[in-house]
Amino acid sequence: MTRRDSPLRPFVATLVPYDLGPGPVGVHRGLPSTTLSLTLPEADPVEIGWLAHPSSRRRHRAAVAGLHLDPAQIRQSGCTRGVYLALTPLGAAALLGVPASALAGHVADLADVVPALADLPERLAACRTWPQRRTLVERSLLAGLGRHGERGDAPELRAMLAALSRTPRVHEAAQLLGCSRRHLSGRVRTEVGVTAKEYQRLVRFASARSRLAAAGTPQAALADVAAASGFADQAHLSREWRAMAGCTPTGWLRAEGPATRGSAARSPVVRGPVARGPRVREVPSGEETAVG
Repeated sequence: MTRRDSPLRPFVATLVPYDLGPGPVGVHRGLPSTTLSLTLPEADPVEIGWLAHPSSRRRHRAAVAGLHLDPAQIRQSGCTRGVYLALTPLGAAALLGVPASALAGHVADLADVVPALADLPERLAACRTWPQRRTLVERSLLAGLGRHGERGDAPELRAMLAALSRTPRVHEAAQLLGCSRRHLSGRVRTEVGVTAKEYQRLVRFASARSRLAAAGTPQAALADVAAASGFADQAHLSREWRAMAGCTPTGWLRAEGPATRGSAARSPVVRGPVARGPRVREVPSGEETAVG
């Protein structure tokens, strides 16, 4: 996470090192989320594509992924170390200078999205410690914040996303905000790139994923997870999980096992892996570690 007093805190949900260690090619499944993903590998590029469209796979020196509702497939080989960030939808515009809507449903190379950060992976590779890498990334993002900054109408969008996160239906969020459903839906679609209803689906999915990861066992009480995450029932949860993850909740848990617990549930690149995850080594700094 970013430091409590950091100006980046409203825009960066996660900032962690990862170390996947040496090994054969790993194939992972990237899950949908309410945040955008930014992965900065030190050495080996990552290959990412949508699970249902194998021809979409592309190699990236550093990858930026927008909000998406379909599972992605991530392939990586060799020893992949680097830095993983999850940016809030408002963080995309404030730090990268690109609205989240421009990246929705896409994975792009960082150099194409933000040319000013094209050399960041090489500069990271020259760092010897996690504190050095963290400082470099934070300074780079702060420079972006200085160039772009938060727009004057950002508080309204932040309030809209918060209301959608707290309510099960779009019209209830509109009532909470005191605006029309049309105004709410139009603003969210324009700025974030998904509909208001789709954003609420992402909120429910992320909540269920977090609760399943905390349970860390295929014997997790899916009915309880469904109720706590805002799903109508267990069947609703299972349908959404198949649609958005391409597998069942129990299948994901069986594949992940104990690695789903806590911060280990996060994957570099898009979101947590499902298949054949490599053994993860601890980062010496003792900081939070993302796994793939």
